[in-house]
Amino acid sequence: MHPFVCSPVGSICFDGILPYIQIDAAYRPALSGLKGFGFIQVLWWFSGCDDPQSRAALTEQRPYTRGPRQMGTFATRSPRRPNPLGLSCAQVLDIDEAGGVIRLAYIDADAGTPVLDIKPYTPSLDRVEYPQVPTWCAHWPQSIEQSGEFDWSKEFCF
Repeated sequence: MHPFVCSPVGSICFDGILPYIQIDAAYRPALSGLKGFGFIQVLWWFSGCDDPQSRAALTEQRPYTRGPRQMGTFATRSPRRPNPLGLSCAQVLDIDEAGGVIRLAYIDADAGTPVLDIKPYTPSLDRVEYPQVPTWCAHWPQSIEQSGEFDWSKEFCF
């Protein structure tokens, strides 16, 4: 397999409490046509976990309170993984194409996090009408809109 190059297109920033994505000037033309989408998929780099120990992690010890004692990394949203990629669905509040700013309602990434790619959320490709999840997490909210009111602090062991 040949190595490949992946470069950030921007980064996560915060304006007070609300997050936004600052797109680098060279990539701002890629924002054309994104206005009108209410949600986007943001692919980002867990830059704080890009170290040999985190990349070697293939299992996690009880990451969820109701989950199994040990889970494979691919069954979790842990930042400790072979390639520290994060994927978030985020609600778009506003897009300033000229300034390269996408204002978001929320994203589970820290300030300074490198953003690798952005894709529009389209229900015809991204929505699963009848998702299947393990019993231990079946009580979690059924949508991103419901997640804001859910007490996530009771779900994680970290």
